[in-house]
Amino acid sequence: MSTPVQERDETFYKRADEHIALANDHINTRQVKPVDANDSLLYATARFNAWIVAASFTNAEDMKNDRANAIAYFTDAYQKMLEEHFDDYVANYGTYMGRETE
Repeated sequence: MSTPVQERDETFYKRADEHIALANDHINTRQVKPVDANDSLLYATARFNAWIVAASFTNAEDMKNDRANAIAYFTDAYQKMLEEHFDDYVANYGTYMGRETE
């Protein structure tokens, strides 16, 4: 896949919040460990990403030939998003986690 990360429309954050709310529901009402809810989200994201790639091709051979490019695309996008949120949590740790920072 060679397309850049798409622009975020007005419902982008709402959709993301709905996914987070589902994971929180599993943690809070179904007693799922946070790490297990996270693993499920990662698995679902990988599965959905593979489907997105498959849907953009008309045959498996072309999809196979684009494997490295597609994986690099999603890996890069995820890394940028994780870095953004990681830095935000470091900067706002006390507020987000309800704890004093050292």
